[in-house]
Amino acid sequence: MKAPEPEDLPEDFAEGDPDQGAAARETDAARRLQRRSTELTARVPQLLEAMRSVGTGLELHSTLDRICETAARLVGARYAALGVVDETGDGLSDFVTYGADEEVARRIGRRPDGHTGLLGELIRHPEAIRLADLTTDPRSAGFPPHHPVMRTFLGVPIRVQGEMLGNLYLTEKHDGGEFTDHDQHMVRVLATEAGLAIGNARLYEAARRRERWIDGSVAVTTALLSGKGADRPGHLEHPVGTDRTDRTGETEGTDYADHAHHALTVVAEQARRLADSAAGLVLLPTSDGGLEIVAVSPDTPDVSVGTRIPGRSAIVAKLLAGESVYMEDASTDPRLVSPQAARFGPAMVLPLHSDGRVLGVLVTPRAIGGRPFTESERTLATRFASQAALALMMAEAQRDRERLAVFEDRDRIARDLHDLVIQRLFTAGMLLETAQRRSDVPEVRTGIGKAVDELDVTIQEIRTAIFALQQGSSEAPSGLRTRVLREINMAAVPLGFKPAPRFVGAVDSAVGELTGKNLIAALREALSNTFRHAHASRIEVTVDASATLPDGTPAVRLSVADDGVGIPEGDRRRSGLRNLRRRAESLGGSSEVGPGLGEDGGGTTVTWQAPL
Repeated sequence: MKAPEPEDLPEDFAEGDPDQGAAARETDAARRLQRRSTELTARVPQLLEAMRSVGTGLELHSTLDRICETAARLVGARYAALGVVDETGDGLSDFVTYGADEEVARRIGRRPDGHTGLLGELIRHPEAIRLADLTTDPRSAGFPPHHPVMRTFLGVPIRVQGEMLGNLYLTEKHDGGEFTDHDQHMVRVLATEAGLAIGNARLYEAARRRERWIDGSVAVTTALLSGKGADRPGHLEHPVGTDRTDRTGETEGTDYADHAHHALTVVAEQARRLADSAAGLVLLPTSDGGLEIVAVSPDTPDVSVGTRIPGRSAIVAKLLAGESVYMEDASTDPRLVSPQAARFGPAMVLPLHSDGRVLGVLVTPRAIGGRPFTESERTLATRFASQAALALMMAEAQRDRERLAVFEDRDRIARDLHDLVIQRLFTAGMLLETAQRRSDVPEVRTGIGKAVDELDVTIQEIRTAIFALQQGSSEAPSGLRTRVLREINMAAVPLGFKPAPRFVGAVDSAVGELTGKNLIAALREALSNTFRHAHASRIEVTVDASATLPDGTPAVRLSVADDGVGIPEGDRRRSGLRNLRRRAESLGGSSEVGPGLGEDGGGTTVTWQAPL
């Protein structure tokens, strides 16, 4: 470097006066500081406005977007980004940008995770970095395809009370120049304000998140204990435990099963919404040690109710033991053997356990490439699962109490019918029979005889009703009696009237499953023939589980009698009757046709019987 010529220096300094040389240097430094102070002073209003803008609002993502835009405008940068450090402190949980439109972001693809390059360097060593050309820096990891060209770079950490929250990244000044000391100083001031804004937004977001999870737990508990439909069309709208019985004695025993399914669907829906996941699934343990999907939100063909997870899956044993499982990417996790897992990314798999009992499993997966679940989200979800399990147990206990009340009421009604009504009807029948014997008028004797017959039929129907009342509701939906009544109700629509049912003996408990299935098929065939050909106005269906075959074998006998036109020779019904006969004979029984209910035996009676 060329030494200064004497004429380039102040006169006193040239003459060798050290004091005068020092004064010149101080004057020069003061002039430079004054110029810098003037520039800083001119930019202070802009900085204050930027700080005011950053501190506006509490929603986290809008705050991050606002910080990016404000920082870029403050220093004249074309592009800006803000990376939020995750809970582990070695990566990014969120990354927002300014300057690149959505199409560019879509073409670039996945956002950076902060583990490599200059972004990772700022996380590992949170000190400001200013570069004239970042592509030549050895710490740079390069750019992915379709990324905008960037050279000048300014990175500043964001801290609050010593805690590392994230980093601000700025590139490419609009004037083509490099970032200056002034730019770095102003961005550092802005980063301080940004840290406070992010901290406040995080606290607000955490409070809102906790509030949502609490509200979700309350909604689940309310829905489970009230039995209401929770704003979903098609769900039951009657209270839990209602057990409506019509005049035929048919009980809507499916109410309990429908409500149980609805309760689990409510849990799946709330978990999906609160966890911001792609789906919510509830699985229940199976008898073979696996799990079965019983509720899904939303309904999708990719994940369907009834899908089973075999017990050999490595995580099933952990879940059934009450342990939670968290996955960064379900699509690649080797512990999962279900093909449905291939369409999901981060996932929480939580046992629904309470009081040492595992009721089921709750799964909340996000889409592939989705944001991993944070520690706070895992904690809140675990608490939600425990609350949901407790609510399920409370709902189950409530339904048991209500069912017990129904059973007690049924027993009381059955006792009253047996001890009071039947006895009175039986006494009335005996009085009528006495009067019949004493009467000398034939018409009176005939009328009394018909009345006695009607009383006998009434007594038999009441006994049938008593037997139905004494059956448990869990038996009713699959019992033969219920299936017979269902067929009769279905036939009533095309017939225009309802056939009269009658049951004799222990129909539900005595008749085997195979015989019961064939009896229902025979009943369906007989009612169909009657509707199409008989032109009947009256039909009686009798199922007698106390019948016997000619050889003395206990049997069930089905009789379908009508008052229609009978069966003319060559009628097409005969092919159906042959089917009934073959079906009965295959079981060791028989089928025949006899006189009906009309005058002088008009109409038809189809009798079908088979061993119990």
